[in-house]
Amino acid sequence: MTADLLAPLDLAFWNIESPEHPMHLGALGIFAADSPAAGAHAADLLASRAAAVPGLRMRIRDVWHPRDLRRSWNAALRRPLALGGAAREPDPDFDPLRHVRLHAPAADFHSVAGRLMERPLVRGRPPWEAHVLPGEDGTSLAVLFKFHHALADGLRALTLAAAVLDPMDLPAPRPRPAEPPRGVLPDVRRLPDLVRGALSDAGRALDIGASVARSSLDVRSSPALGCESSGTRRTAGVVLDLDDVHRVRKSEGGTVNDVLIAVVAGALRRWLDERGDGSEGVAPRALIPVSKRRPRTAHPQGNRLSGYLMRLPVDDPDPLARLASVRTAMDRNKDAGPNRGAGAVALLADHVPALGHRFGGPLVAQAARLWFDLLVTSVPLPGFGMRLGGRPLTAVFPFAPLAPGHSLAVAVSTYRGHVHYGLVADGRAVPDLDRLATAVTEEVETLITACRP
Repeated sequence: MTADLLAPLDLAFWNIESPEHPMHLGALGIFAADSPAAGAHAADLLASRAAAVPGLRMRIRDVWHPRDLRRSWNAALRRPLALGGAAREPDPDFDPLRHVRLHAPAADFHSVAGRLMERPLVRGRPPWEAHVLPGEDGTSLAVLFKFHHALADGLRALTLAAAVLDPMDLPAPRPRPAEPPRGVLPDVRRLPDLVRGALSDAGRALDIGASVARSSLDVRSSPALGCESSGTRRTAGVVLDLDDVHRVRKSEGGTVNDVLIAVVAGALRRWLDERGDGSEGVAPRALIPVSKRRPRTAHPQGNRLSGYLMRLPVDDPDPLARLASVRTAMDRNKDAGPNRGAGAVALLADHVPALGHRFGGPLVAQAARLWFDLLVTSVPLPGFGMRLGGRPLTAVFPFAPLAPGHSLAVAVSTYRGHVHYGLVADGRAVPDLDRLATAVTEEVETLITACRP
């Protein structure tokens, strides 16, 4: 494998990281266990398999000289703009034992996962880790995977994690078409298209920027959703029956995702009222990431993300009205498409030179609070069962990074007939994260009751 420049959005994630706000994704997988030695066996399997996965050998290093860039026409055009950026390259000193760690038996997997999620990944070597947590009862074990967002988005992280689990029969990836050889100068016949594309990109960037400015006006959120970072983390998980979600969807219309977002809005309302913060007039802006990558491409590196921005109707006391509001907002976002609007601000990374990402990263990170109040993201999982050493994966909780100025992030996955919510919060700002998790379950029950004729 050769060095490859980071895509602009990857570079942005690499540079907005700070010790208080590490930019890694996480997933806590719960496996059945059949002996006290199951944890040690799982750690050995993960380490031995990781050595054979090329994507797990990739480290990220700075690019300060033109000879560091890959020799291609595209890279050549970007040479002046790429300096000060970063590239992925194989780590010649890769040792999987540095990345796979076996911990002491735990009574509460989420308590340990929160402490592990607050630790940044080591930047001098491949930015990923797998932590094996044996259960004290001997009937279960957990594996916490951490992948830096510059190394992998949710789909890529799933691919890398699956590569160290038991082999599965997956569809073959579509071959990547070979690039035609390029001459010294660009084909003049393509210049009009290139000019039109550049003008279109510039217009889209202005549209996104204007939408972001408008979205920051007249904001009514809650202090509970924003904070000065303490650098600590808590995690919690919720498991719902997917049939219950479908029951609500069939009754009220919309999509499964609409229901899952409405559940978040209702849970926030309960939580804010119970802790005394109050939900009256509160309509926080939720960022809903949208992947722009085709899932079966053979070359999945590089974040390709846009997003939708919407107000969560936390202040509405009617659960069905909250769901209708979410459905309307999501339909409006889908009609506009993922390339425009305030939620598409990630696309602006393509218009920033590498040095801009490097020196402007801290400013961009601090601006996240002005852009949105809460991240609600969906992480895809395969519909078939996964195993590690023959032990079935029974639950999996995805975790999203926590942006500066934010106290809560929500990630959702469906797996084997169940919905799994993974909640990540600032440990000091949200000491009652378990209460919010309970509110998620209560909100689904409320929706089911409201849908009954």
